[in-house]
Amino acid sequence: MEIKNYTAPSKFIFLGFSSLSELWMLLFALFLFIYMVTWVGNGIIIIVTRMDSNLHKPMYFFLGILSFLDICYTSVTVPKILENLLQEKKTISFEGCMVQMYFYLCFLGTECVLLAVMAYDRYVAICNPFHYLTIMSKKVCGYLATFSWFVGLVNSAVHTYFTFTLPFCASNELNYFFCDIPPLLSLSCVDISINETVLLVAGTLLAWTPFLCIIMSYVYIILAILKISSSEGRQKAFSTCSSHITVVIFFYATAIFTYMRPISSYSLDRDRLLSLLYSFVTPMLNPVIYTLKNKDVKSGMRKVFLPKAFSSHA
Repeated sequence: MEIKNYTAPSKFIFLGFSSLSELWMLLFALFLFIYMVTWVGNGIIIIVTRMDSNLHKPMYFFLGILSFLDICYTSVTVPKILENLLQEKKTISFEGCMVQMYFYLCFLGTECVLLAVMAYDRYVAICNPFHYLTIMSKKVCGYLATFSWFVGLVNSAVHTYFTFTLPFCASNELNYFFCDIPPLLSLSCVDISINETVLLVAGTLLAWTPFLCIIMSYVYIILAILKISSSEGRQKAFSTCSSHITVVIFFYATAIFTYMRPISSYSLDRDRLLSLLYSFVTPMLNPVIYTLKNKDVKSGMRKVFLPKAFSSHA
């Protein structure tokens, strides 16, 4: 379809909070609280995994990257949301929208692959413990981390290109909180079947493939745990995986549902709520989940932040 006299919008207007305008102060406080807790919680995880030599293991190397990603992709969206809550017109420039979506999808895609890498790490640790440090060497961990970032970068570049080459001639009003693929595609006045196909293919490769790898890893892990004779040994083995399983459920349950279906089935109210869960709530909860369920991380936090108390206790 040929679009004549088309001019790209200079800005987009966010309508995600239009029905809650009277609650702007409460929303501002809520998002600021989420952002601060995300920064503090994930920042603590990064510091502890770097400073405690007992945590210089592949599992915690990947956990540090996960915490960094959580800080990054909330930082791409929340500051702009906070700024717009203080403005009468909640806008973002065309270029700003493109940059926001690119980096948001980059960090989100990287996390998808990284969670599968972390599952593989647990699989090797439990199913092949005697060769764990050989298989998960520093070089291999570096390759796996680099691969996760590479996939995230390529995925976001593809989606950003296919989305922002569309003519947004239907409107420049986004019924959302930030720039994301589904609400942007809904603004186009041309056939978006190619975009939906790209979204489906990329979603299958980036979301379903890692998710299935995680499931397969945990099938083998569970079978290995069941072979452990002592109940204490089984509990210890499972405790090293419980945090990761919880994070995976929170993250994938909402992200896959958002990106793995036709735009025609997109529901504004429901999907905005889902986006809040995996974009803001999950990054805030991840440090809590790993801290509550991981004795090594809790011990590391005491050693780093309460060294005197730790030494006297020891």
